[in-house]
Amino acid sequence: MSVDTDGDGDRRAKTPQPQYKSSLLLWLALLIFFNMLFWAEPPRNQVPYSKFISQVEAGKVARVVVESNRIEYELKPETTQQAEIKSKRVFVTTPVPLDLESLKILREHNVEFAALPTSRTSWISALLSWILPPLILFTIWGWLMSHSQMGGHPALSVGKSKARIYSEGNTGVKFDDIAGVDEAKAELQEIVDFLKNADKYRRLGAKIPKGVLLVGPPGTGKTLLAKAIAGEAVVPFFSISGSEFIELFVGVGAARVRDLFEQAKHQAPCIVFIDELDALGKSRVNTGPHFGGNDEREHTLNQLLSEMDGFDANTGVIILAATNRPEVLDPALRRPGRFDRQIVVDRPDKIGREAILKIHAKNVKLAADVDLSKLAAQTPGFAGADLANLVNEAALLAARRNHQTVTIADFQEAIERILTGLEKKSRILNEKEKKTVAYHEVGHALIAAIIPGSGGVEKISVVPRGVNALGYTLQLPEEDRFLMTEDEIRGRIVSLLGGRAAEELILNKVSTGASDDIQKATDLAERFVTLYGMSNALGPIAFDKIKQEFLEGFNNSRRAISQKVAELIDQQIKEIVDGAHLLALKILDKNRALLEETAQILLEKEVLEGEQLRSHLLRVQIPPEMDQWLRTGNIPTSLLPALPVGNGGAMIKLEKISY
Repeated sequence: MSVDTDGDGDRRAKTPQPQYKSSLLLWLALLIFFNMLFWAEPPRNQVPYSKFISQVEAGKVARVVVESNRIEYELKPETTQQAEIKSKRVFVTTPVPLDLESLKILREHNVEFAALPTSRTSWISALLSWILPPLILFTIWGWLMSHSQMGGHPALSVGKSKARIYSEGNTGVKFDDIAGVDEAKAELQEIVDFLKNADKYRRLGAKIPKGVLLVGPPGTGKTLLAKAIAGEAVVPFFSISGSEFIELFVGVGAARVRDLFEQAKHQAPCIVFIDELDALGKSRVNTGPHFGGNDEREHTLNQLLSEMDGFDANTGVIILAATNRPEVLDPALRRPGRFDRQIVVDRPDKIGREAILKIHAKNVKLAADVDLSKLAAQTPGFAGADLANLVNEAALLAARRNHQTVTIADFQEAIERILTGLEKKSRILNEKEKKTVAYHEVGHALIAAIIPGSGGVEKISVVPRGVNALGYTLQLPEEDRFLMTEDEIRGRIVSLLGGRAAEELILNKVSTGASDDIQKATDLAERFVTLYGMSNALGPIAFDKIKQEFLEGFNNSRRAISQKVAELIDQQIKEIVDGAHLLALKILDKNRALLEETAQILLEKEVLEGEQLRSHLLRVQIPPEMDQWLRTGNIPTSLLPALPVGNGGAMIKLEKISY
């Protein structure tokens, strides 16, 4: 597994920045200036032409200036009110052609007039009206084009590729910075060697794979591996997410694909990395306008398929892609000639986790009691990103506690914080709730201590943590496990129901605290029957289809089955859960004194761990019926009469169970 997937390479990405942001403001200022200089008119009082004639005939007009098709005139002072002499001396008529009849009226009333054929302002305005609009349009067009080439976000760059370009070897990541994925690094080393020594392969007629698909759970370092390839090969590196191709307008995504490959061809040999490929390359089966499919995404996918393996070969351009959901990719995308290789980047084993912890702990001051190999053993299932977060959380805790170094206690607290959440000191339980939680957690611990394959119990606590956890039992497996046997799955269900069984046995009633345990037990029993084919009544038949290969969660789809088979599946699930419930009650009933003793100590100390906890767990007695039920799922008749009787229908009715 690789280290943190969020590297610092983006800070070195060659993303051009606009350098002429003030040019638009400059042009706007010039336009406003010309508008004020030539087109702005001083405020004038405009009157109708008929009123002007009436004032002339009344002898109120002193002088007249005819300009183009307007008449500007001034009234005699004695006819203007004293308060309005300065503001209303000059008037302008509405546009009207000046004919001979108007000139005759002016002469008859001794009005002084003059005519200007064409003013200087008029011809300048006419000239600018023809020149300025095209000039403005060409200026805006040039500004848009220049910013489009500079990588800005104007309208004309909508079809441009948004890929971030890293210079040769400048991704900031090498193979030495990655651990836990030795097999994946060995596979990718061949691509690095080809980019460095292409002639060696071409001389023998070998062709490097056009595409490499990295698949695996989130946080395992797929993106980091892609950066390391570019850093080792010292070639340009194009990085883009699959969702960045998809836009509202049809054709934009395909245009971006063409532009991306056009840029890559000019810088070949190079690497193009597409992260989250499933956002772009989902299968086209049952899609389209009649099935509610996305036409834009389909056009973009078709363009990508054509660019990767069409008539025009992309010599020297290697496509890397990463996804968490390879099962949803289009089959045409995964065929040879496009993504020739599929490399699984899985969670690391113990040795890989230790190597990852060493990489992240380079700059951390560790105390002498910190053993990274033991921490690796205590973190099964952690991906590279989880381990990076673990080291960082431990360092933060040490700094908060004013430690000089990061101790093993800081790491233990960080593991609990990641697995169970923050400690809720403000959530105070009353005595009844605290007693219920104590018996619940001790019930889990006692059963888990004797169930095969369940792992060791490291700690039990009644201190609330996280969102809903009022207490918790911390189990850590002794080794990495990749398979589970039939008896181990049944035993896991028994452990999950141990808390509920302890409440029934001691308190003679049940609470809502076991809801999450019951949900997990039911899901596991359902997979036991429908996915793993371990039911004796139904046989090795898979009734569920796996929908998510690398993402966590029980999110499968049920095949088409008959009503009779569905009833049989429900009956088998109920028998498994009920049998586990009965066995949990039998185990705790046989160890009732130890259950009450351990619960009382837990109530006093709130936390049990280490040797004190192990001394209690070593005293758990195993009922003889347990081994038979774990192997066969059949409840011996000797188990049934010994069960306690519950209240309010909390216990199952034995006469209705058939095994």
